Amino acid sequence: MDTPQISAPSRAPSSGVVHLNTRHTSRFTVVGNHLTQHSELSLTAIGLAAHIQSLPAGARIGIKHLAERFPESETRIAAALRELEAHGYLKRTRERLPSGRVVTRTVSYNQPVTGGASRAAVPQPQPQLKPQPRPVRPAPVPRPEASTPAPAPLPPCPSLPRPEVHDLDRHRAALDLLADLRRHEPRLLLGEEDICRLAPAVAAWFERDAHPDAVRRTLVADLPEPLTRPAGLLAHRLTALLPPPLPTAPAEEAAPRRDPLQNCDGCDRAFRAPEPGHCRECRTDLKEAA
Repeated sequence: MDTPQISAPSRAPSSGVVHLNTRHTSRFTVVGNHLTQHSELSLTAIGLAAHIQSLPAGARIGIKHLAERFPESETRIAAALRELEAHGYLKRTRERLPSGRVVTRTVSYNQPVTGGASRAAVPQPQPQLKPQPRPVRPAPVPRPEASTPAPAPLPPCPSLPRPEVHDLDRHRAALDLLADLRRHEPRLLLGEEDICRLAPAVAAWFERDAHPDAVRRTLVADLPEPLTRPAGLLAHRLTALLPPPLPTAPAEEAAPRRDPLQNCDGCDRAFRAPEPGHCRECRTDLKEAA
């Protein structure tokens, strides 16, 4: 059974740290003193850089993932990542995939680099032989073309809908719905100013007989990834998906009015007329006209 080789200094210093080192043969990472003894990096940034350099390629190092792994808060981890970027130990770029999703590419450097980090990380192509120059031909004279019209200005963003009649109870219900969205979707945590700005638009939905559950489902469903501006997304949905007012129910057509039954004063037969009198056959005026 092999005995680990432990080396100690032949002469211990009178004060300070004493190193007892064991030689590693597997599962170790080489970290330069330029990082571990950096005079401008914080201790959190140094430790985070050493952790990232020890991870395999493809490991997740997002802020939320690191905050779940370590006791530091997301704010301290984000600040440490910015320190490593500023001193050339880390580079993060955002790329859009063919599917339309935006992802963050992270490159870790075990040697600090400056602004030419991308050139240092990517091997440069071998120089190629310079092609022989071709005979220079006079460039054709460009024909005058019609001036390209300036692009039309973009239409202004539509304003948020507002209710036609201000109702205090409806406005309070809108405030409660917006403040409660984070219970259903943590990413929809809104500030007080955004809630007050969006509340009239939600009240306009209530004014058009939209149920609160239907409004909540519309605002929470199919959120994009990543969600960077929750208030802007909610403002767009409240404006673009505003339901139309319900149509007015058609009034019932009045039944045709019929004259009451009367008994003829002449023949005592029943007939319909607005007032008592003679029937058509007993009326003298009709007989004389005939």
